[in-house]
Amino acid sequence: MTIKIALVGNPNCGKTTMFNALTGGTQRVGNWPGVTVDKKVGTLRGNREVSIIDLPGIYSLSPYSPEEAVSRDYLVKERPDAIINIVDATNLERNLFLSTQVLELGIPVVIALNMMDVIDSRGDSIDVGKLSAYLGCDVIETSALKRKGLDEVSTRVMEVASGAGSDRPIRIYSKKVEEAISRISRIIKGTVPDDLLRWYSVKIIEGDPEVSETMRDAMEKAAPIVARLESSLDNDGESIIIDQRYNFITDIVGKSSKRSEKGILTTSDKIDRVVTNRWLALPIFFGVMFVIYYLSISTIGGAMTDWVNETLFEEYIIPGSREWLEGVGTAAWLTSLVVDGIITGIGAVLGFLPQMFVLFILLAILEDCGYMARIAFIMDRVFRKFGLSGKSVIPALISTGCGVPGIMASRTIEDERDRKITVITTSFIPCSAKLPVIALIAGALFDGSPWIAPSAYFLGIFAILISGVILKKMRRFVGEPAPFIMELPAYHRPGLRTIGISATERTRHFVKKAGTVIILACGLIWFLSSYNWGMTAVGVGDSMLADLGKIMAPLFEPLGWGEWRAAVATIAGLVAKENVVATFGILLGFGEVADFGEEIWTALPSIFTPLAAYSFLVFNLLCAPCFAAIGAMRRELGSWASTAKAVAYQCGFAYAIAFIFYQLGLLVQGNGPSIYTPFAVIALVLLLYLTFRPVSGGDKVGEAVAS
Repeated sequence: MTIKIALVGNPNCGKTTMFNALTGGTQRVGNWPGVTVDKKVGTLRGNREVSIIDLPGIYSLSPYSPEEAVSRDYLVKERPDAIINIVDATNLERNLFLSTQVLELGIPVVIALNMMDVIDSRGDSIDVGKLSAYLGCDVIETSALKRKGLDEVSTRVMEVASGAGSDRPIRIYSKKVEEAISRISRIIKGTVPDDLLRWYSVKIIEGDPEVSETMRDAMEKAAPIVARLESSLDNDGESIIIDQRYNFITDIVGKSSKRSEKGILTTSDKIDRVVTNRWLALPIFFGVMFVIYYLSISTIGGAMTDWVNETLFEEYIIPGSREWLEGVGTAAWLTSLVVDGIITGIGAVLGFLPQMFVLFILLAILEDCGYMARIAFIMDRVFRKFGLSGKSVIPALISTGCGVPGIMASRTIEDERDRKITVITTSFIPCSAKLPVIALIAGALFDGSPWIAPSAYFLGIFAILISGVILKKMRRFVGEPAPFIMELPAYHRPGLRTIGISATERTRHFVKKAGTVIILACGLIWFLSSYNWGMTAVGVGDSMLADLGKIMAPLFEPLGWGEWRAAVATIAGLVAKENVVATFGILLGFGEVADFGEEIWTALPSIFTPLAAYSFLVFNLLCAPCFAAIGAMRRELGSWASTAKAVAYQCGFAYAIAFIFYQLGLLVQGNGPSIYTPFAVIALVLLLYLTFRPVSGGDKVGEAVAS
């Protein structure tokens, strides 16, 4: 029989690091049933009979967000055998608020007092013996980053899961509250499990909405008891419970911990004085992102990609595959499909894998050292000025890896209006699938300029902010943005193992997509580009794909790239953004030329001017995301009708920005006005009007997008 251990803790308490340390490489990622909140499950290192469930990082078991609801539902309904509650030792008061709720669930708990290495470095001290006595459970000093105390945690949690723990009830509340809890427990006895009597009684006093909905009879019977308690303490039930929890926490923290009297700033405090400074924060952030993309695309990642493209694929994989297939007598059409279609198309995408891997490593370093939380704090100042919730920052940051979990992360936003705006706009940030498109345009048309990738990233931020302003002024989205609360963890040295797991997981996700969706897309593109409507093998220019592309090309002519191959690549990118590069690879036939990388680069200038190429990049960065991300949008928005409207907005916004950029760019270059110039000016004026107009109480466009 499998033993289930749940990991519970606040965001940024080191829970992910501990999960990785306890499970090693055994974790699997999915979604909780019925919701799109990330779910991680693994087996305890060295014991396959123990399952570790990593619950979403939360602050409370009173659910104000879908993630908190997921955690509470699992703990209350699934009833794991034991809980490891990870507590950030550097912020005891805040973290122990969740602990006091977890301890009421009637499930054996072991508290892992994490980041004790930081406490030691500060000269602070915590008496874990006293803390354990006050909380009524085992408290073990740990440092997940340095892998200290983890063996003791896993050993002790196994003991308490098997019933070896001692029952040590704690007294959190005053005598009056305890009496009310006892009376309510007698009322609901028999309707809930005995070990949850206390938990449900406290929730009834709090007036918990979910409990109120599912236990109406009990709520009515308990109402006089709650009313008398509220009257005697002159406060509402929820505030009474919260106040007494914090009074208890303040008391035990004061008795069991001692701060250093050195009076000096910690290293984290000193760093934050610079990186979160009112004037320096944004320039530093821009500089950090420039360095990340410069290393990923123009230097380290670029050199590795050149080797994969020019040596691995061009000299070995493509010629070797063709030679082997021809040697075993494979039909010419099948050889062409495999080599010119699938291998060439996938090779065009996987050639950029080194750049993505470098990017993933650098992003993992930012996350693990603590700076990513500072980015969210810094950008909150900006986002709130544009009417967006500061919590919209988190999905945007996550989307740099993949838009799907970024969209899913919007569930942490309590306000439904802010959540829907975030779902609609978060995919504007360049994800890993868009990185090959950025690298291709930068290398082929801009001589590998290090400014192209950062400009694409900040274009995504610009699109989110402008869209936030536009949508927030529409009737269904009007309202104050939700408050933003986030712990800023102490800076620490990134763990090599954590970085490796994070980068490998993201890379594996990308390769998996390349091995499924892109194979099918490459096969279809090869077929359409190799045959005409009479099913006769022809050149690319006379193929079905060329005919379809020529029908669509005029639509993109005002954007500067009314060429059928560019149009086909864009449409293919709606399935998966990696298909943009794969499609160019097939259509330009670069698998058969002398130099894998250089040939496709030298061919693209025949399709684009530099201005048109950047317009192409703008449209493909901002238009509707891949099918997988659209599916995630459907789950978050609740209907296909709302999703279709959101996709229409994304595509319309992308078209407008690319149109304005290209047409006005022609004027700046001194080319004179075109027939489209007046329409570009009108589009710009309309965009400015939607951005700066006053809030409207009856905007039908907003109603349409939001409904």
